[in-house]
Amino acid sequence: MNGKGSTARTRLERGRGALGPALELVHTGRAPTRAVLTAELGVTRATAGAVAAELEALGLIRVDSRPGAAAGSQGRPSHRLSVDEAGPVVLAAQVHADGFRAALVGLGGRIVATAPGRGTASADPAQVLGEVVETGAGLLRAAGRRCVGAGLAVPSAVAEPEGTALNPLHIAWPVGSRVREIFAERVGAAGIEGPAFTGNDVNLAALAEHRHGAGRGAQHLLCVATGHRGVGGALVLDGRLHTGSSGLALEVGHLTVNPEGRSCYCGGKGCLDVEADPLAFLTAAGRTPGPESSLLQQSRDLLRTEYADPAVRGAAAELIDRLGLGLAGLVNILNPDRIILGGLHRELLDSDPDRLRAVVADRSLWGRSGGVPILPCTLDHNSLVGAAELAWQPVLDDPLGALGR
Repeated sequence: MNGKGSTARTRLERGRGALGPALELVHTGRAPTRAVLTAELGVTRATAGAVAAELEALGLIRVDSRPGAAAGSQGRPSHRLSVDEAGPVVLAAQVHADGFRAALVGLGGRIVATAPGRGTASADPAQVLGEVVETGAGLLRAAGRRCVGAGLAVPSAVAEPEGTALNPLHIAWPVGSRVREIFAERVGAAGIEGPAFTGNDVNLAALAEHRHGAGRGAQHLLCVATGHRGVGGALVLDGRLHTGSSGLALEVGHLTVNPEGRSCYCGGKGCLDVEADPLAFLTAAGRTPGPESSLLQQSRDLLRTEYADPAVRGAAAELIDRLGLGLAGLVNILNPDRIILGGLHRELLDSDPDRLRAVVADRSLWGRSGGVPILPCTLDHNSLVGAAELAWQPVLDDPLGALGR
């Protein structure tokens, strides 16, 4: 081997441990150029170049030699880095009260293809997850892309390490359903490569938003959301989901925000779960839900098209006040540096941002002392993207090992 080849190999060997961190920096958009990558990794420019070249050879990123300078940078413009849009994908799926959605998701949180499932979710998790994987396998056949793993988001706390659904209240699955095991079995039976993972839908939405959306840069990120039914919460601390000792942390839906309120599925009364979800909004507005679309979509349509109606405006104010009480309690306990809201809560924030922020500031100690930024989630299908993050994580941890090289 000539001297130049030996030197390049030595640089790559030195930087091999940086492959995963480098890929994560490009994946999350924090290293748009090779110069930024060099600075973030704390390696020499030559080593960063060797690492980037290896990731490109794996089909994970693209290195564009046309110069592109980062904002505020000085000196010679650097090579631009981006995820390879023709690279591998993962299968991601989300099950909810109105059915499911499957997708193929590439690096960078890019949804490559997606397809919805049936209108209602069966009470048999094995049947539903079989349909989910069948739909995903169809997307893979059509796309002709390599798949490196699969991730599933479910509307339930997922107990660790068993991977069981502890409280799938809104999809009528048996308590303790072996969702991770069933999903992995179906993925393997379909011939889909890579490991399979399962997590709570709001946890995964928070993870996706932290890496690719409204939560970027937050150190202590609180996410609260209501999708098709119920209310969920999640906390990201220093870049990692806080799931508690057994995966059950941040069950915020069962905070009491109205002691004389509606009966909750958990046996309590006035929980956030039944006081601030789409069904609560439609009921407060005097509307009877119809079969034409999901409760979430009906609530969104009502807010967007009939907000001038006093009944609709009053219902929105009622839910904002209930949500604000819940958020204030969480701020007092958790002291987050940012709050992001998803689902109908995002729409409520948009409809009257001052009211929600005022309730949180008035009812929380930390809110009074300076305020906590409250922002809408920005990603479409963020739980799907978060499910994909679970499947991408082994590749981010060890690109060479995960891709079989």
